[in-house]
Amino acid sequence: MITDPGARWSLLDEYTADPSITLGVCHDIDGLFADPDPVPPPETFTLLGCDPAGPLLDALRHIGTERAWLPSVALIPVHRPEHRPASCWTYEHGCTCEQELIDVTVVARRPSATRKGLVDLDLSGYIRLLPEWGLPEEKPDGTGFRLAALDDEKLGACLDVTGVFRVRPAAPVRPLTLIGFCPEAPLPAPAEGRRFTASILAVQRDGRIGAGAGAVAATVVSVQPSRSGHGLLDIALDSGVEEPLPTGARELFQLRYDGGPTEPHLWARYDRLLRQEWIGLACGHSTHGLPDKPAGTTYHLDGRSITDIDAFYCAIGEAINGPGGYFGSNLDALHDCLCGGWGAATPFRLIWHHADVARRHLVPGYDRPTHDLRYWKPRVVLDDLLQFFAEHKVEVDFL
Repeated sequence: MITDPGARWSLLDEYTADPSITLGVCHDIDGLFADPDPVPPPETFTLLGCDPAGPLLDALRHIGTERAWLPSVALIPVHRPEHRPASCWTYEHGCTCEQELIDVTVVARRPSATRKGLVDLDLSGYIRLLPEWGLPEEKPDGTGFRLAALDDEKLGACLDVTGVFRVRPAAPVRPLTLIGFCPEAPLPAPAEGRRFTASILAVQRDGRIGAGAGAVAATVVSVQPSRSGHGLLDIALDSGVEEPLPTGARELFQLRYDGGPTEPHLWARYDRLLRQEWIGLACGHSTHGLPDKPAGTTYHLDGRSITDIDAFYCAIGEAINGPGGYFGSNLDALHDCLCGGWGAATPFRLIWHHADVARRHLVPGYDRPTHDLRYWKPRVVLDDLLQFFAEHKVEVDFL
């Protein structure tokens, strides 16, 4: 329990200490919230000596139209056995050290200059840059690439690619400043040059610890007395969280600080990015482990604003556990919730009001992903949800 009435954030070292220790609390964190970067223009890639298959082959027939688009093209290196990296485990004739192109449009095709009977394909899209994969600067040594879509659907193969493996500018650093920081006794205050590694957790008005807001690993640049109060410090760090929270999420954290939503359907006022933050905060404040409502209970799902999968998870959480409630954030999490311990025991009945909204919107192609990985989720349409509920003994009635 946090006793400082001005504390809004707690810094917990879960990485360098065993057991985890609270480093301190602070009144605010400058740099934790930021507007998303402007959408960069798509990059251009070329598949050389390509033998297309499946959806990629179909896209070639529709160049110049929306049907030439693919959500994902994985480039899986096919290594010569003597050159296969030790860190890669074999998958068929390739390995897992792959790169993935997303939000891809086939813009041109022509006969291959490399091998007769094959084609060269120009693509427009983005590279899915995941921190654990690193930047794709060096092309792996091998005999080409196996091409695959989501769920490893085969897209064919190519002998080489251009535009993928090159030096890219590093992402801009958004340093943090801990404002009004108070070290947790008996720990000393962080000093300049000290490494600072911590998870950032929200503090509620009653002093309880709430949802997480990211993690930071940085070096202390400066330590200054804070205007927030006597004995408090402003601590500037040289780095920040990997993904700052969207600026609009401040309002959601404030809502939780004040005790959480008390009215239904408040999530509907937010865009899809903030709905994802809504779901994350709902999970962080869930009553997991409390007794479930009995099997056979009827729940009412307000479907007025279910225009995407994130809206569905906001609505189902509210239907089961009340305003601001949580009941899954993806199909795996929904499965866990349906197994018990998250508010409802199966079998149960779900009355889906205003189902015509979901019928119009949760259809194939509605969730076209973008280069922004915060939107990247498995493709889920209404029929998928209905089948999923049926498998888990949930009766769904449309109204």
